[in-house]
Amino acid sequence: MPFVRIDIASKLTKEQKGLLAEKITAAMVEVTKAPAQATYVIINELEREDIAVGGVLFTDRT
Repeated sequence: MPFVRIDIASKLTKEQKGLLAEKITAAMVEVTKAPAQATYVIINELEREDIAVGGVLFTDRT
């Protein structure tokens, strides 16, 4: 059973989440031949202050 995790640094609408889940599930079905009902899509919305690159938080970058 495939698990797909999406980490995104923004807020998505319910409609955007639904569309992502639909398209990612379709791609997983096509590639892995796993049934759609066995494909889990997990969307994790991160705050920009929870992400750092090169030791610097996104909120502190200029």
